[in-house]
Amino acid sequence: MTKAIPPEERLILALDVPTAGEAKAIVTGLGETVCFYKIGLELMMGGDYFALLDWLTARDRKVFVDLKFFDIPATVGAAVRNLSGRGATFCTVHGNDAMMEAAVEAAEADDGLGILAVTVLTSLDRGDMDDLGFEADIGRVVLSRAKRALALGCAGVVSSGLEVKALRESVGDELIAVCPGIRPGLNRPSDDQKRAVDIEQAFDLGADYLVIGRPIRTAPDPAAAAAAIQERIAANFA
Repeated sequence: MTKAIPPEERLILALDVPTAGEAKAIVTGLGETVCFYKIGLELMMGGDYFALLDWLTARDRKVFVDLKFFDIPATVGAAVRNLSGRGATFCTVHGNDAMMEAAVEAAEADDGLGILAVTVLTSLDRGDMDDLGFEADIGRVVLSRAKRALALGCAGVVSSGLEVKALRESVGDELIAVCPGIRPGLNRPSDDQKRAVDIEQAFDLGADYLVIGRPIRTAPDPAAAAAAIQERIAANFA
């Protein structure tokens, strides 16, 4: 079952840049080609994070707050409560059941804010999981976290597109699947994404949203690159 998400909202542009000023310049340059943006840790540390969030929502842009909250449950809950009412659509938690539960409970004060559980970062592969002491393979870890996220009331998960098919087969279509590490055509540059898929593959596997950053931001004409990606996304839902 396909969720009733407007095709143009399925692209989330990652504003992974150092300053709010640079982020605003990107958004302005992209114009109407992108309506959904991810703002993460780099921007938080650059200052003016919440001013940027307010600037985006004032321009009717949707915002994904990707700060991967990981702390004692009381602190995670307090962080989500402080975010409540700012107009964000999603925020991420990268922790255990108690952290996710605290985040979900805190988000109840904001009907528009959905909690996304981070499963396994797309920059990690099997070797990295071994280094971290995980004996289970990546797919099993993603599936375990997805099942727990659903049971705890999370809106969805952040996962590589490579694991979404198994996720759908196990937990169905109820969870939202947000997939970073998207590389159009898989002709990706040398970067830190190890479990990447392309646009059509991600949607074929069951993705709901795609997070794309560098392939648009570093393109010679970012607006044209975004428009081309939007056309490819729309073709999947025609």
